[in-house]
Amino acid sequence: MPSPFTPPRPRRARVRALAALLLAPPSIAHAQPAADPSAPVLSGQVPPTRTWPELKAETQRRADAQLYPEVGLDPSDVAAALATITSLDRDEWAAAFSRQAAIWEDAARRAGTGAAGAATAARNWQRAWRLYDFAAWPTPNSPGKAAAGPRARAAFLAYAASLSPRLEVVRIPIDGATLVGYLRLPADTSSARPAPLVLLASGLDSHKEDAAESAAAYLPHGIGFFAIDMPGTGQNPLPAAPGSERAFSAVLDWLRTRPEIDAGRVVVQGTSWSGYWSALVGITERARLRGAVVQGGPVHFYFTPDWQRRALASKEYLFDLFAARAALYRVTTLDDFLAYGPKLSLLASDMINQPSAPMLVLNGVHDTQVPIEDLDLLMRHGSATWGWINPGGFHTGRGGGWDETRIFNEVVLPWVQQMIR
Repeated sequence: MPSPFTPPRPRRARVRALAALLLAPPSIAHAQPAADPSAPVLSGQVPPTRTWPELKAETQRRADAQLYPEVGLDPSDVAAALATITSLDRDEWAAAFSRQAAIWEDAARRAGTGAAGAATAARNWQRAWRLYDFAAWPTPNSPGKAAAGPRARAAFLAYAASLSPRLEVVRIPIDGATLVGYLRLPADTSSARPAPLVLLASGLDSHKEDAAESAAAYLPHGIGFFAIDMPGTGQNPLPAAPGSERAFSAVLDWLRTRPEIDAGRVVVQGTSWSGYWSALVGITERARLRGAVVQGGPVHFYFTPDWQRRALASKEYLFDLFAARAALYRVTTLDDFLAYGPKLSLLASDMINQPSAPMLVLNGVHDTQVPIEDLDLLMRHGSATWGWINPGGFHTGRGGGWDETRIFNEVVLPWVQQMIR
């Protein structure tokens, strides 16, 4: 039966507005995604997509406009760090942004006592965390970047100590190792317990700290969250490999041990690369989920060598896209990378034809990182699926007047609220 949920219509000058709420139609033949004819076809190793002057200008532009991956970074901090960098050297990048982060880390330690001092310290720790995180971005593929990652986590936890409701660090045993996650529930009132919850993972180049920061927007609506690093990243000990969806199953098992959480009202959410895991867990754990949000996640065509050879040259991504994607698979050469990806296809494994929890799939038509055809493929298979498509949007639907906040407030949040009722 169609849902009463109706998403808003994207508005964009000179582009016909389209926002569809659709039940999945019958399966049809799979058309290959159309490649951008202007994009180079890669062979051998992958060259940088920008020179240093180009990258410097684009980095500052995105900071000034608060565009991903620099949402939350102070443009003056970015300018100060960029002024000391002279090349594409990864350690030079890490050192510059780490130095700027250390300024705010020192300021946080010297903030003083009392309520005013605590508030100042929290703001400075937050600023330091974001800068250390950007120093390590998009993947720890140099000594300096590898060192910046733990400093980013430490600064985040120092900042998080000031949060109310509190953030709890949770450690779950899995495969002889430990999966680290963050739990945060709405304020403890009788009407908010047991609390429904969104289980979400970070993306290719973000971390559970970023996910926890953005997911705080659920709390005023009486919804808690549990954030983890997706397989192959951060403090998730499992690789990005078939079967690693068991990390999410381990979290679902753990949630059942906490009486203040309503384990019968859980939605899984993934954005960008973690949308893949959200789609897969929406299938494998359908009996324990109220829904799955898949925002710009890969499904099948993304994993094909033809798509990757062109997509890796995308300038929608700031820099080092191949390095980030290759690190996820724990490979270093383009040939090994192209051979690995198809193992994860939800079509090749036939997972896409299995029943699922209700799904909301979102993306932008002009996404150069994950083909829009993957969204279409997911909608035409499995169980009831809702889709929101931004004809003026790029990766995850951003663009054409729609940023992450608007997409969350006007599309994702209303759907999640409906699923958990």
